[in-house]
Amino acid sequence: MSVGLGEFLNALLTNKPLLVTVIVTLGVVLVNGWTDAPNAIATSVSTRAIAVKPAIIMAAVCNFLGVLVMTSISAGVAETVYKMVDFGGDAHTALVALCAALLAIVIWATAAWWFGIPTSESHALIAGISGAAIALQRGLDGINGSEWIKVIYGLVLSTILGFGLGFLLVKLIESKASKLHRTTANDVFKYSQVAAGAGMAFMHGAQDGQKFMGVFMLGVFLARGQSDVHEFVIPIWLMLLCSATMALGTSIGGYRIIKSVGMDMVKLSPYQGFSADLASVICLVLASVLKLPVSTTHTKTTAIIGVGAAKRVRAVNWAIVKDMVLAWVLTFPGCGALGFVMAWAFMRIF
Repeated sequence: MSVGLGEFLNALLTNKPLLVTVIVTLGVVLVNGWTDAPNAIATSVSTRAIAVKPAIIMAAVCNFLGVLVMTSISAGVAETVYKMVDFGGDAHTALVALCAALLAIVIWATAAWWFGIPTSESHALIAGISGAAIALQRGLDGINGSEWIKVIYGLVLSTILGFGLGFLLVKLIESKASKLHRTTANDVFKYSQVAAGAGMAFMHGAQDGQKFMGVFMLGVFLARGQSDVHEFVIPIWLMLLCSATMALGTSIGGYRIIKSVGMDMVKLSPYQGFSADLASVICLVLASVLKLPVSTTHTKTTAIIGVGAAKRVRAVNWAIVKDMVLAWVLTFPGCGALGFVMAWAFMRIF
């Protein structure tokens, strides 16, 4: 099932629940572009391969293209997120629960941004809607275990493969480029890193854009009173809308996150930054092919840690890493509980 643009716009003017759902969902997409996308360009900025403003513009454009191109090829990640939770039953009540979950995600992500902690909004999205679904269905029946397990697979892939590839790639580059003059090597990897950073931004759009479009479609169907839609096609107009909103969020900035990930955690040279970006891109492409919803933040930071550890273990600022890991660990129970409580309260108020 799909939704035409004309049909959507007509419904938007007459269906207040749909209008609220669209505003809240786009708010979450905007915050994602604002808080998550800067991870893609953090290393490029920290090594001075590219200045902050052009890096943000590059990330915004590549996020836009990532959503549009990859979703046109395969919408597997969007389908996984859509089917991960059960918002069946009374469509009005389910819609209220979903809106509560989306507000919880915005609150969680904004708080993390304020403190400069690159928490994963992908994990926040999954946790928030899972908590709301549990509140809606009054138990774990609100969770589709066969789809939710893909989150765990994604965590394992992004952690082990991200760290391992970062470690191995930087070692390989060091051995192959050891005879290059330092100035020549820096120039080569400076441009290579910008290209890899663009690829990272592209894959961020491909992964995170699909997750939010899956939730967007869920909200649209619930607002139309349809709580039993199991198959859907993402329309082109939605790809354009979500990618443009994410690009807008990225253009707002995100220097706090760039500083935490690219500058404070590990001091990187251009070839090391390139290694981290390339490792991240490979992980994200693989996850997209396998239809696994992974965190771009989680993937990028573990790759950076792998690169830093290859240099020497003490090169990594483990205090920063500790804060990040703590944020990741707390996201599932914390944002999940917030989504549950807000959904429970909203369902009684509205």
